[in-house]
Amino acid sequence: MNTDRPYRAAIYFAPPPGSAAWQAGSRWLGRDAATNAPLPQPRIDGVEACTLAQLTAEPRRYGWHATLKPPFRLRQGLSLDALDSAVYALCREWRPVPLPALRVARLGHFLALRPEGDTAPVNALAAACVQRLHALAQPLNDAELARRRRAGLSPHQDELLRAWGYPWVLDEFRFHCSLTGDLRGTDEAQVQSIERAAQEAFDQLPAQPITSLAVFIEREPGADFVLHQHWELNA
Repeated sequence: MNTDRPYRAAIYFAPPPGSAAWQAGSRWLGRDAATNAPLPQPRIDGVEACTLAQLTAEPRRYGWHATLKPPFRLRQGLSLDALDSAVYALCREWRPVPLPALRVARLGHFLALRPEGDTAPVNALAAACVQRLHALAQPLNDAELARRRRAGLSPHQDELLRAWGYPWVLDEFRFHCSLTGDLRGTDEAQVQSIERAAQEAFDQLPAQPITSLAVFIEREPGADFVLHQHWELNA
């Protein structure tokens, strides 16, 4: 029995540790979230190593992934056992989900891998994770709501925030694997160099279905997220 109670948990798509996709993403970010070990990042012409490290600091903390259910605190009295049981039950209702090939794209003010093609199946899986696991999540407090609202939410996004604890879910969801944090203020020539390097690192990776849900945990406030468990989709 796992009675551990992390500060937060999240449900991600994450390639299996050791796979080419996992290694490529982990090297890019500079950390393996399965072992929590630092990794050397790629060298990019025209971009200093410290600059790349700084621009990838935010996604590095969360590990290589695409979010399906954003990070949340477990309700009082619940542990990882309860979360694992709920995720396992959800996985027994789903078969592997097709995912188009991922390509480097600009998404808002950051770079990300985005699917090229039909995302309806993965959107449905993400919606199921958000809705079916919501009962396990501690409601946001006033400070957390205020912090989210500083992003300048639309009325609909604010409604989603109040209902599900996050504004970019359901019809606002966009499947992506973050490659950088906010690039505003970064020299455009450097951004283009990073974008080209990302294309070289990821564009050759083949499309792969989503065959599992990954539970990541933040053990203490501010700690790096680490991979806790993969649960196979096995309906």
